[in-house]
Amino acid sequence: MDARLCMLANRWGARHTVGTFFAAISRLGDGVFWYAVMLALVLLHGLRGLHAALHMAATGLVALLLYRVLKRYTRRPRPFRTCPGVIAHLPPLDEFSFPSGHTLQAVGFTIVALAWYPALAPLLLPFTALVAASRVILGLHYPSDVLAALVIGSGLGALSLWLVPGAIPFA
Repeated sequence: MDARLCMLANRWGARHTVGTFFAAISRLGDGVFWYAVMLALVLLHGLRGLHAALHMAATGLVALLLYRVLKRYTRRPRPFRTCPGVIAHLPPLDEFSFPSGHTLQAVGFTIVALAWYPALAPLLLPFTALVAASRVILGLHYPSDVLAALVIGSGLGALSLWLVPGAIPFA
């Protein structure tokens, strides 16, 4: 089922407009979008924005370390390497598939950012969903990689809110 869904999404991504759109989303999800959000928070909201940006950055660093350890431990090959017909529409940033680091980071960042600034939901929720979808459409992850990253990123974001004093969830 995982491979079949991956193949279907990947075929859709072979359309030039679709592939170009999701490649751009994926590249923004490499970090550029999140750094821009953090910078905007600092510039627009001063010290509170700085606290939110630092909280996001700390959560992102933990997410990075966590998904790197998980990838080394699980060593799941990417779908374009194992599923006939699936092609990588972008070169991967690392060798292994599980979990999706882009999705894990996006979910963690979004949970923290929305705790500080709920009004960002119309921007961050769709972007995070598009990042997650892009990873499957581009042939870089299985749907289960993305779903696992969603769960892990949610847990990490929630844990981060619980651990960081001064974070005001949904205030």
